[in-house]
Amino acid sequence: MMIGFEVVAAYAGVALLGAMSPGPDFALVSRFAALRGRPAGLGAAAGVAAGMAVNTVAAVVGVGAALAASPTVFRVITLAGAAYLCYLGVRSLLAARTTDAGALVDGDSGTERDAGSGTRSGSGRNDVRWAAFRQGLITNVLNPKSIVFLVALLPQFLTDRSTWADKTLLGVVTVLMVLLWFTAVSLAVGSFQAFFRRPAARRALHAATGLVLIALALVIVLTS
Repeated sequence: MMIGFEVVAAYAGVALLGAMSPGPDFALVSRFAALRGRPAGLGAAAGVAAGMAVNTVAAVVGVGAALAASPTVFRVITLAGAAYLCYLGVRSLLAARTTDAGALVDGDSGTERDAGSGTRSGSGRNDVRWAAFRQGLITNVLNPKSIVFLVALLPQFLTDRSTWADKTLLGVVTVLMVLLWFTAVSLAVGSFQAFFRRPAARRALHAATGLVLIALALVIVLTS
């Protein structure tokens, strides 16, 4: 017997609230949407959702619980995730120092565009979207909060009689809620891209994002 609609709806609500909690995923999607536009923000959102799909599969098949129960392995993943966030944070801080009114250097793809014309080649746009997707994927996969959240949440909505279909359904709902939230974030923040074309605003956002990512990395390490 398939899991009931009421259970799925309740799980979707909790999964959505979990996706809405502040963290590196939110900072990353917001940065791409504000600085590179909605397509890049949507790419980052898709990457975060793909990362959640990886973590969900791991939780459903029991890998997530094994990782969470192994202090050594979990610590390694935590440190890797923190190191990656520090790397992204440092890049953002460096971008804050190099962004000027002449050319907007795309630190994520190595391409440039003219600040006045706002044009970018098709390959450049694809590079940015791919960079956004890749960073979103890696950030979520290496986020220990995602693993712990799923390992703690899924058993609350499953029973000993739950089937693989039930687990798969809840896993799909998890990914959809994450994709829904971060798509909304990218669309909302992307509407302010015109404001962030100003060099001062871009520098401020790069600096703020870099500091937030580094601070999140420190929090992850200290609280893991």
